[in-house]
Amino acid sequence: MTDAILYDVPKPGVAHIVLNRADTRNAQDTAFLYSLNEAMDRAAHDDSVKVIVLSANGPHFSSGHDLREADGHGNMAKHDTVGTWTGFGKPGAEAQYAREQEIYLGFCERWRNIPKPTLALVHGKVIAGGLMLMWPCDLIVAAEDTEFLDHTVAMGVGGAEFFAHPWEMGIRKAKEFLFTADWLTAQEAHRIGMVNHVVPRAELEAFGLAMAERIAQKPLFALKLVKQAVNAAQDAQGRVSAMQTSFALHHLAHAHNMLVHNKLIDPTGLMAGAKKPQRAAE
Repeated sequence: MTDAILYDVPKPGVAHIVLNRADTRNAQDTAFLYSLNEAMDRAAHDDSVKVIVLSANGPHFSSGHDLREADGHGNMAKHDTVGTWTGFGKPGAEAQYAREQEIYLGFCERWRNIPKPTLALVHGKVIAGGLMLMWPCDLIVAAEDTEFLDHTVAMGVGGAEFFAHPWEMGIRKAKEFLFTADWLTAQEAHRIGMVNHVVPRAELEAFGLAMAERIAQKPLFALKLVKQAVNAAQDAQGRVSAMQTSFALHHLAHAHNMLVHNKLIDPTGLMAGAKKPQRAAE
């Protein structure tokens, strides 16, 4: 791990992982994601840890993928890959497909299936790739100031690489969220079931750690089994095959954009800003 990812055990049975790249609003480059995966593995393999809490320093939980990374494909060679995909230096679409199988879809699936309860504490902005850090977690607590955005359709791509939208917010809200690329408030996210609780920003960490501490009082094996059972129920609904389809379509969009625009995204859709969310009182 690096200083971009902090690791602590603040309470018995609770590991606390903190995104600590505040100067970039916790934008995710290759090194950042490998460090986060290392921290997740550390907590997963520590039998004294029963619950994993993920939070972030700085004004925002995560601004998404770090589009400023100069050589994403070249940077893959600096890390020991955890999946079986290869071809990170191949020409055409192969390298991009391999890279995203490893550090986007691959990491998200690894984190979702960690056999321990995971809890995300989010605040500020959670944008596109930021959702991919939050959604693999079992429980989500949001600060009142949290706002969510997936503007990937505006970039000419059919959604983020971990396409959990239909299960996180329901079919109709998922379509609205993606089609409009508008912001979603914490209050609305709670109403549709995307987050478990909304609390004042100042109480976020204390509330989350208290919940983790209650969970950590349960037998670890029972926690593992019930998580596996609930995940299996979701997968039986077709989540895995739907995720693979959406990932393939995502890369069709990348390939199309490279042919038409000579870049992975379509720049023409980013001209208009996203509509700000209405507050619950409005």
